[in-house]
Amino acid sequence: MLKPIQATAMRIKQLEVQGARNVAVAAIKAIETLAKETKAKNKKEFLKELSEAKEILFSSRETEPLMRNAVRLIISQVEKNIHEKVEELTEIVTSASEQFLKNLENSKRKIAEIGARRIRNNSVVLTHCHSSTVTYLLRRAKLEGRSFEVICTESRPVFQGRITAKEMLELGVKTTLIVDSATRFFMNQVDLVLVGADAITSEGNVVNKIGTSMIALIAQEARTPFYVVSELLKFDPVTRYGDYEKIEERRQNEIWKNPPKNLIIRNPAFDITRRDFVHGIICEEGIISPHSITQVMHRKYPWILE
Repeated sequence: MLKPIQATAMRIKQLEVQGARNVAVAAIKAIETLAKETKAKNKKEFLKELSEAKEILFSSRETEPLMRNAVRLIISQVEKNIHEKVEELTEIVTSASEQFLKNLENSKRKIAEIGARRIRNNSVVLTHCHSSTVTYLLRRAKLEGRSFEVICTESRPVFQGRITAKEMLELGVKTTLIVDSATRFFMNQVDLVLVGADAITSEGNVVNKIGTSMIALIAQEARTPFYVVSELLKFDPVTRYGDYEKIEERRQNEIWKNPPKNLIIRNPAFDITRRDFVHGIICEEGIISPHSITQVMHRKYPWILE
């Protein structure tokens, strides 16, 4: 019964599904499929299946709080529900999944509406990696008639920046691709930096694609505004209780397929950008200071902190 879950987890692990939002959507749909195909005879068996599915999905990527928050919410809705029949619980899973996805889509639209106002005519925007939330914001700015250009880092070693570059070209935006290490060379030509987030900690620090913290440092040196574009649902509640956000290390062959024998290759997928380097977090609640993230979460999504 866990085949849809295992298949989705493998796709996430192998980066066939990329981006925190896309990973969360894939996981939610896999949970829905499991619920519809379940052979569980009672609530206890059903919850056991969901718990096993949760563990498999959580182990697929270490740094995916959006996906984890989605799965936790759906399972908690089943646990709290008074119904005992599996058919009724399946409907709860479907309903909770649809509501989460609806909220996610509404958040994306609101973020784009707010963030697009920061894009002025003739602006030069630098992006790192690929964030569907960032590109949706830039698409909104373009549709509103703003004229701007984008500089994309390659985002090595998997080159997700090329995805951003292609999307910008399809929009008719003047686009330049640079190697990551050329960021400082170009920063003085940039009006603002927009990056996504894979996780936001209780301290307001941001976990994102490796190289993000380097870009934040360069932006601060050049006095260029550095914005994080993210749904608040990427907040990681475990960091509130002392746990550190885990940084995934990926396979060495992403960097060098046939390296010399005995060579040590390290390949962290993410790094942590301290809140002091973040001009603001562009989220569904507006542009907020990273220092205020926990208070905003209390107001907007109190269930995450439970």
